Amino acid sequence: MLAEDRASAGLGIELLDVGPSTARLRMPVRDDMVNGHAITHGGFIFALADSAFAVACNTHGVVTVAAGCDITFAAPARLGDVLVAHAVETDVFGRSGSTDVRVTRESDGVLIAIFRGRSRSLGRPIPGVESVVTEEKS
Repeated sequence: MLAEDRASAGLGIELLDVGPSTARLRMPVRDDMVNGHAITHGGFIFALADSAFAVACNTHGVVTVAAGCDITFAAPARLGDVLVAHAVETDVFGRSGSTDVRVTRESDGVLIAIFRGRSRSLGRPIPGVESVVTEEKS
């Protein structure tokens, strides 16, 4: 899915790792991402968190989309920082789910933002993709 995501690619977002219900992505803060206060525009931080959320909640091999989300900004990021978003799907209930994402600065681990995403499965497989979840056989 991320390989086809031109928006994330255009922001320089790269996948660090992915596993069942989890994903880690990183993004360098470029000069075109800094606002008039000389800090990273919140929309770019949101985009990174949203991309990590999308990867984590799609690890089951079923098309899953955002149903809603919110973000809390904890500290500013600046030009030259590299941000890391770590997403963990915390709950799945029926076709719905919740995923928490922590965005931190790579160099020192400072918390930049906390994102909570709510997802909804569309109930159809992602074409050409197998689930990264391994089911245990009883």
